[in-house]
Amino acid sequence: NSIGVVEFLLSAGASGMAYSVLCGQPMAFIAPTGLTLAFISGLFRYCSLKGLPFFPVYAWVGLWTSLFFTLLGLGGSSQLIRYCTRFTDEIFNALLSLNFIYEAVASIKRNFQTADPSNLTTPFVGLAVALTTYRATLSASTFEASKFLNQKIRRFVKNFGPVIIFVAMSALNSLPSFAKFHLQTLTVPDTFQLAGGRNFLVAINSIPNKVKLLCSLPAVLLTALFFMDQNISVRVVNNPDNRLKKGAAYNLDMVALGLITGVLSILGLPWMCGATVQSMNHVKALTDSEYNPETEEIEIVDVTETRLTGFVVHALIACSLLLLPIIRVIPIPVVSGVFLFLGTKLMSGNSFLQRIRDTFVQKDRLLEDNPIRMLGRKRTAAFTGIQIACLVGLWAFKQNPSTAIFFPSVIGLLMVIRSFVLPKIFSEEELVELGDPTPSKHLDDGVI
Repeated sequence: NSIGVVEFLLSAGASGMAYSVLCGQPMAFIAPTGLTLAFISGLFRYCSLKGLPFFPVYAWVGLWTSLFFTLLGLGGSSQLIRYCTRFTDEIFNALLSLNFIYEAVASIKRNFQTADPSNLTTPFVGLAVALTTYRATLSASTFEASKFLNQKIRRFVKNFGPVIIFVAMSALNSLPSFAKFHLQTLTVPDTFQLAGGRNFLVAINSIPNKVKLLCSLPAVLLTALFFMDQNISVRVVNNPDNRLKKGAAYNLDMVALGLITGVLSILGLPWMCGATVQSMNHVKALTDSEYNPETEEIEIVDVTETRLTGFVVHALIACSLLLLPIIRVIPIPVVSGVFLFLGTKLMSGNSFLQRIRDTFVQKDRLLEDNPIRMLGRKRTAAFTGIQIACLVGLWAFKQNPSTAIFFPSVIGLLMVIRSFVLPKIFSEEELVELGDPTPSKHLDDGVI
């Protein structure tokens, strides 16, 4: 009850508007990411175990993080992200994908656990609603590549179909024929108020000075998480494949996020960070593309780069606070379906996950440049197995209540493993074939 839906809507809206004005890459969005929420949950559990007041500790951790992150941006530290290679990117994105899917499945599972064993109608209806939302949203997002109707209609369905489906499934739950199943909906107040009726400003001086200083320790971990999450998300947006005209401005992005983090901390609002899925959807929504019959693929023609759309989108998120009575009718299974979609969406383009699938594919049916055909199944499986072990270890660390607050440091270890361990197991030629060349060895030869 410390941080609720109202806080998230307010924080996402206000932070997004500020970021769209201050940042260097306005095509990127910030949002409450799953890993940031996991850190907040870990911090809350730690405060509960130690008998510390959550919000003052939360505020000081955020203030220290704001200071560290802003100084990193002013110092030009974003260039270090070049050493975060595809090995780390793929594991990080797989973790985000797994987190979305896990939360969706956990929500659906709770419906069965809390239901009357003699009457499982409601949880099964909730499952059907979640799967229908997921499947319909997935179909709408890929409709532009289909052969049905004309391109204008296909693009409309791709851009607005997911929102229409979300509204339609929520409205369906309000019908008398569905209302009798009593699907659980979002818990929000009727009017604007913070959780527990607390004040906006956090009493930051209500804890001893010693605790204020000690808050800098978890702030270092949160800064590491922000550094990875923010720069990886923005780097995906700045990918040359997106054909953006504006140059990258990673350090300015970090300074902007650092300043925003400080304000959110004082107000006790959820921290925001670079959001990969939302950022890429923003880029795709402003992309003009056309179907190439020769390659049978959708190719990018041009991208409209502007700050206006980011500002307006987040202004509308903030304005949704005026619709709290309507938000209350949104069924949680619909949200679970969207989470399943987001988790699946993050899987696309992740060569780590594709290699897991290709492990079970007949070798001569793979593409010529597939690592399995170039290096053999054993060497490719060894590289993929190391990534799987890292992902499993990272997930276990995050899920354990006693270690959850420290899991950002484990993400940093991925860069250490890539820089010092993998070169002893694989040759540079093998790493290049696996799509993960060492940055320091290919700065000028066009491999990276």
